[in-house]
Amino acid sequence: MTALDLSSPVAVVGTGTMGQGIAQVALVAGHPVRLYDAVPGRAHEAAGAIRARLDRLVAKDRLAAADRDAASARLTAAGPLEDLAGSALVVEAVVERLDVKQRLFAELEEIVGDDCLLATNTSSLSVTAIGGALRDPGRLVGLHFFNPAPLLPLVEVVSGFATDVTSATRVYETARAWGKTPVACADTPGFIVNRIARPFYAEAFAVYEAQGADPATIDAVLRESGGFRMGAFELTDLIGQDVNESVTHSVWQSFFQDVRFTPSLAQRRLVESGRLGRKSGHGWYDYAEGAERPEPHTAEKEQAPAHVTVEGDLGPAAPLLTLIREAGIPVHEQEEDNGTLLVLPSGGQLILADGQTSVEFRDVVHFDLALDYRAATRIALSASQDTSPRTLAEAIGLFQALGKDVSVIGDVPGMIVARTVARIVDLAHDAVAKGVATEEDIDTAMKLGVNYPLGPFEWSRALGRGWAYDLLDQLHACDPCGRYAPSLALYRHAYATDKREGTS
Repeated sequence: MTALDLSSPVAVVGTGTMGQGIAQVALVAGHPVRLYDAVPGRAHEAAGAIRARLDRLVAKDRLAAADRDAASARLTAAGPLEDLAGSALVVEAVVERLDVKQRLFAELEEIVGDDCLLATNTSSLSVTAIGGALRDPGRLVGLHFFNPAPLLPLVEVVSGFATDVTSATRVYETARAWGKTPVACADTPGFIVNRIARPFYAEAFAVYEAQGADPATIDAVLRESGGFRMGAFELTDLIGQDVNESVTHSVWQSFFQDVRFTPSLAQRRLVESGRLGRKSGHGWYDYAEGAERPEPHTAEKEQAPAHVTVEGDLGPAAPLLTLIREAGIPVHEQEEDNGTLLVLPSGGQLILADGQTSVEFRDVVHFDLALDYRAATRIALSASQDTSPRTLAEAIGLFQALGKDVSVIGDVPGMIVARTVARIVDLAHDAVAKGVATEEDIDTAMKLGVNYPLGPFEWSRALGRGWAYDLLDQLHACDPCGRYAPSLALYRHAYATDKREGTS
């Protein structure tokens, strides 16, 4: 099945930001494009706005003047909906209301030809439900662009329960011909990105609600240790707290209030107060002119320990040993299978976040996961009231000797990066097991759609296949609400790995 021929007209219904962006993508790819909006005059305004953007692309030498002129000639503003007759593809980008979309597609079905493909850009509604109002739901496909559509490469191509394979394939190939990176997924709440990304926000908010750390510190740890481009608090301020919470609430409701997707009470209060983020001037952070951005908590300078002793396999934290030696700190090795464990001169233990709290041990400091311990510029530590001041000071001094800023957070099981990554990995495995998408498409979607430094399966392989399961299993034991219970898919994955390695 091939992409639509460039001579085939593409219609876009709805001329807001997304509608204009999608129209521009199809137009620059070479299609004749027809714009329609139910509000009189809005389509003409949108056409003018698109032409102005094409002019700016020419001014930036990103589009040839001749191509701009040709594209402009192919763009028309439709009058009545009947002007869309003869279109080969109609993409809907109207308000996110099921009844509105159903009514629109039912009207379009009476106007366009039987071979016309119908696509919805919905981000939160069921493609299956939208198509339920059609005589022929087989030709309705989800075509979810990310904002801004002309710039972001990812497009989720969503097959509803009744979508024909030929329709989905044609739309997929057309999106690819437009220069996009399409991923195929089933019609599930949140599709790929908005389903699997929920823990990135939820776990940051949970740490904050548990008074484990303030937003600035959590954001700094996610960026500087986890390798994420933005922290959860600053990102939701950029998206809009109302928008982000609405997506979370929609996914939660669509999964019959599954505890894994429970919205944040703290974010609800933020929305109720009108602090919606950058657009309102205040969200988690204050964006008023002259407002000071809060700094992350950073520990005072401590002396590096005279030596450390490593017991057992440090697993994902193994690269630390090279860094410690490079810093001139002697490392003594003992062949004991005590897990991820460094012993400090005080006798206290330094353990990679494992889903347990420090209070379960006598004298322990946990340290958080890092995407790359050499590249990381900040490491989070947590300790309990039973951790000796000397042990905590030695732990701080050790990471400072490696050139890292250190943030000491509350005794939160799983800390910040570790619990976030583990839950993302878990949801990704669960999605594949339930036929939502392939591992490759999920990795692609999460890297291109939300700029994750690694896809969930890339992260899973790098950390060891049993790592996420073990951490979540311990977290579930600490907090048995169901939110952290590992999925059956992750259990099977970890167990199969253990069998291959001959361990119990």
